[in-house]
Amino acid sequence: MANNKVGRIRRFIGLLSYLEYRWPTMEIPRTGDYKHPKVITGTMLSKLNTSGPPARSLREVEFQVFSQFGDDGIIQYLTQGLGITDRTFVEIGVENYTESQTRFLLVKDKWSGLVVDGSPENVAYIHADPISMLFNLRARQAFITAENINDEISGGGVSGRIGLLSIDIDGMDYWVWKAVSVVDPAIVVIEYNSLLGPDRAIVAPYDPKFSRYRPEPSRMFYGASLGALKQLAGEKGYVFVGCNSNGNNAYFVRAEYAATPLVQALEPTWNLATFSEYGAPQHRYRGEEAVSLIRGTTVFNVATGEEEPL
Repeated sequence: MANNKVGRIRRFIGLLSYLEYRWPTMEIPRTGDYKHPKVITGTMLSKLNTSGPPARSLREVEFQVFSQFGDDGIIQYLTQGLGITDRTFVEIGVENYTESQTRFLLVKDKWSGLVVDGSPENVAYIHADPISMLFNLRARQAFITAENINDEISGGGVSGRIGLLSIDIDGMDYWVWKAVSVVDPAIVVIEYNSLLGPDRAIVAPYDPKFSRYRPEPSRMFYGASLGALKQLAGEKGYVFVGCNSNGNNAYFVRAEYAATPLVQALEPTWNLATFSEYGAPQHRYRGEEAVSLIRGTTVFNVATGEEEPL
């Protein structure tokens, strides 16, 4: 039995090597074809991740099919391992949905979902994409704020218990999640800004017209620290289970899953962003150099309820 398992793993590694060689010439079809090699490989990796003992870190289960980084693997691991039965998602901030957190759930697992983006061009692209016809996907165009988030979700036909909520709007993510009440997701994936650090519960002060791409020397001040998101998660009945290894997405599950072997085995960690941030034209910044450009900016401390300098 053990030899058979070793043989399967070796054949699988061989397949990965072949696909790694071929992938540069393979485009992801707009149909989201479930027979595409990347989708097939992701399906196999998902089964492999859940076939052994529970992972100690979300880093161990990462893989990428449609997500920007390894989040497809994390989401598969959590939805499959926790046995999520509410197979509906809401994803806020998807651009044209060719790169997203939920497309693999839609294509592989046949979840249904609602996606929302602020760009009319992006939403028109999604409506024209055959994926909107082949799968149960709805798309709405709206610039999301704390004031309209519940109306936009319910207007898209979604309410009550759902499997997953993803928020990635490069700005008021914390405030939008805080306002969400129309859905009760089992899993929440939300962007954090690692430049704000892991511990202080600080966020960009609420501004319904906030745009990260305003004319300033830096575009690096946005969003929330992990500390702020963890505090909000506790208030809303969620537990922190970790971040992706590229350092921009934090994962939370409803407290009812806290005692499961999968969650108990995880050692949640904060990760500094591996990617560079835009600053002045033709220059990219990372780490302390990036922090130095926004140090002194006014932040809101959600623990004290007061504004203070970063």
